[in-house]
Amino acid sequence: MKLLPKFICSLGILGVVITVAVSLFSYGNSKEYLEDMYAFRVTSGSRSIADMLSPEDIKAIISGESGPGSDAYDRTEKLLSSLKQDGDITYLSLVVPDEDSVTFYIDTSVDEMGDDPAEQIPYGSDILYTDAAGDEEDLKNYIIIWELYAQNRGTDVPLVTDNSYGYNYTSVSPVLDENGRAIAEIQYILDMGEVRAYLNSFLYSMVFISLVIIGISLLVYIVFVRWVVTAPIGKLARFTDDITASGEFSNHRIDIRTGDEIEKLGQSFNYMLEKLEQYIENLSAITAEKERIGAELNVAAKIQTDMLPCIFPAFPERREFDIYAAMTPAKEVGGDFYDFFLIDDDHLAMVMADVSGKGVPAALFMVIAKTLIKNAAQTGLSPKAVLEKVNNQLCENNEADMFVTVWLGVMEISTGKLVAANAGHEYPAMRCKDGRFELVKDRHGFVLAGMENSRYTEYEMELGAGDILFVYTDGVPEATDAGNRLYGLDRMLEALNSSPSFVPVQILKTVKKDIDVFVGDAPQFDDITMMAVQRKAGTEEMMRKINVLPEIESLTRACSFFENILRKHSVSEKVMTQINIVSDEIFSNIVYYSKATRVTIGCEIAGKKIILRFADNGRPYDPTKHADPDVDLPAEERKSGGLGILMVKKSMDRMIYEYADGFNILTVEKNDDFLK
Repeated sequence: MKLLPKFICSLGILGVVITVAVSLFSYGNSKEYLEDMYAFRVTSGSRSIADMLSPEDIKAIISGESGPGSDAYDRTEKLLSSLKQDGDITYLSLVVPDEDSVTFYIDTSVDEMGDDPAEQIPYGSDILYTDAAGDEEDLKNYIIIWELYAQNRGTDVPLVTDNSYGYNYTSVSPVLDENGRAIAEIQYILDMGEVRAYLNSFLYSMVFISLVIIGISLLVYIVFVRWVVTAPIGKLARFTDDITASGEFSNHRIDIRTGDEIEKLGQSFNYMLEKLEQYIENLSAITAEKERIGAELNVAAKIQTDMLPCIFPAFPERREFDIYAAMTPAKEVGGDFYDFFLIDDDHLAMVMADVSGKGVPAALFMVIAKTLIKNAAQTGLSPKAVLEKVNNQLCENNEADMFVTVWLGVMEISTGKLVAANAGHEYPAMRCKDGRFELVKDRHGFVLAGMENSRYTEYEMELGAGDILFVYTDGVPEATDAGNRLYGLDRMLEALNSSPSFVPVQILKTVKKDIDVFVGDAPQFDDITMMAVQRKAGTEEMMRKINVLPEIESLTRACSFFENILRKHSVSEKVMTQINIVSDEIFSNIVYYSKATRVTIGCEIAGKKIILRFADNGRPYDPTKHADPDVDLPAEERKSGGLGILMVKKSMDRMIYEYADGFNILTVEKNDDFLK
């Protein structure tokens, strides 16, 4: 549909609406005025007539002393008939109501008004309300009249009936004796049919007149609109069609002279054509640049993903625990990050963090924060000390005023003891074996990079065999659906507890699936990052470990540690002696040659096998690849060194070396058939 027909249709609808509104408004005002006027006429008329009647005559009439033909009766009937004719009253009667019927004593009938004498109600007729009423509403009116009469009162407003008897206003007023008691009442009924007909006629007239006036006005307005609006706009539309068909924008101009906004629109269109080719050139350049940035962002996202531990199982050789983590960024690159690494052979560090903001700035800040936290933790500092050190480092030259929330925990693998600190991060969730996940409402410190010299508080937890710890960023509870409702902590706990199997990888998949179902098609506004760690069942029976200083004075403590464990399993004295010699040799080599700053020793009894493990963060050295000395040569011809390692190899059944996470890890095994 073109513009002019749209104008005509819209204006026609507007005209109809205005016509209806004006007509209904006029009709409503007239109806209200006439109804109020006739209501006043009926109620005031019935009162006036009741006041004109003589109580003595009325008493005589209703008592039967003065029936039809008596002076009192004729006098009263004549008065009522005259008033009926003068007031153009439809029905005027003298009645006495009762609880369930009404008795008629005078029912006026005026021939000049066209009344039918055959329909006049005879003197003394007692008519039940149920017979007199035309419908249920009419019956209720009779009951109201009786209740008012019993109170010596009449109607203050007319009773309205609209049924087979017609559309009528009825008012009753009592005739009172000298004591103010009602002895009869005047029933005043006025037919409102002519009023209704008048109002309907008035409404039709108003609709017709309004339609004519508005129709003429619309025709004039349509001619005006066509001249000053649709014709210039049509010209502009044809011009754009020509440009679209040709595909060329230069050397095309339109000339519209209307002196109004349409002329300015034409001028703006000419200016747009001048700039359009320049914009197309710029757009091509921007598109190419956007594709280049997109490719770089993909590379950045790949780099960021590769920075996070993403190979699972992360520590396949470790039977003491299981850990799994995942991050889903809201943009190409995110600000959330997680990390976990072995500080030594018996301590696992876990980090969950959320950088303020999103995109590339947050990702860069994330790289810095992650690196600083890991470097500080690997020096052996406590979680509290790590957060305090990294906070001051991040506060330096933080011109962008970015910050990061961090939860940092260090678990002693052999005992399950967890020391943690929280820098404004979400509460972790904990599930004890065979229990349910619950929030651990730890004490929060201030965010990192928020304020220099902030202090943080440590707390301890115990992870028993089978216990699970779950940490996450605020992207989990603050995920929103299309109705902007939050996922929430309660729903997160329900998802955790509904996992079909309580292992870290399945727990994270269950929560992520529940979030996806809740969010639906709504866009993701925040990174979603989660991590779960479980201390394996039977951990208590696995390797026990202690940390010792790389000093020769610690040798006694190391030997006592091994001896206490071996004696509990009734290891033979011969094997005990071999173990002491081996531990002395290996620990002494670490102290004198490795330049280590941290040493962890461990011992495990697995069936008939004794397993010793030595881990240090010294320089890499693999004793299993050291050539054995030739013991057949004379002592003066042999090279120095190597006899200790040879002794270890000869006395033990197996020796294994690996270098992982900055640690030399040497494991020796000895079989003892007499182990209980």
